[in-house]
Amino acid sequence: MRKKILMTICLLFFITALSALAEELPEDLIFPQETAGPNEHKQTNQKADLLSNEGILHLVNRDFKITKDYVPADLVVPKVPTRKKGMENKILLRLEAAAALEEMFDAAKREAKFTLYATSGYRSFGIQQILFNGRAQEIGRETANKTVALPGTSEHQLGLAMDVQAPSMLNLNRSFGDTDEGKWVAQNAHRFGFIIRYKREWTDITGYAYEPWHLRYLGLAHARALFKLNIPYEHYH
Repeated sequence: MRKKILMTICLLFFITALSALAEELPEDLIFPQETAGPNEHKQTNQKADLLSNEGILHLVNRDFKITKDYVPADLVVPKVPTRKKGMENKILLRLEAAAALEEMFDAAKREAKFTLYATSGYRSFGIQQILFNGRAQEIGRETANKTVALPGTSEHQLGLAMDVQAPSMLNLNRSFGDTDEGKWVAQNAHRFGFIIRYKREWTDITGYAYEPWHLRYLGLAHARALFKLNIPYEHYH
């Protein structure tokens, strides 16, 4: 009984001391004057989501893999030219990236009279497995690993990567970077939110050979920043 009375007295003393301390402190240190509004919470969530599977900044490479069952929820067919008839409805990108690709292709035609072709966009885990296995049979697994991503490590599965070609270079060849169209893409892709993902000087970091045809969508702000910094996405991320 005495212990309970003593504990009650101590508790009352503690509460009284806290109340006195609260009166001496500035009000905003105890109760914030403003709480984050719904827009602020939304903005915070959006920033966090940028790095998730559905975010445009998600990093995918040999070290950061994506699950085999991942499929972007907003895949659409970009309204751009393709090299082969019948491919028009088979090349997919996420909605935001598709709109940006359409703008870039239109600008190439309007500004420089260049025609660009969309060659390969979204690829599922299974399709990537088929591509890698086929290439490995042709040139060996070790060599194939430098030019074709293993399933689960390809940016194409994100729906944010597009391989491009031009009438002057109808194959996915490093020489695309030497064509007038390839040079235009390298100097202007960032204006539309894309980057050249695998540059020649970044091979040791990206793990892939030079691919001037492989574009990765990151959005305007980040693509422009990377273009100016001229660093691999691994470092930027």
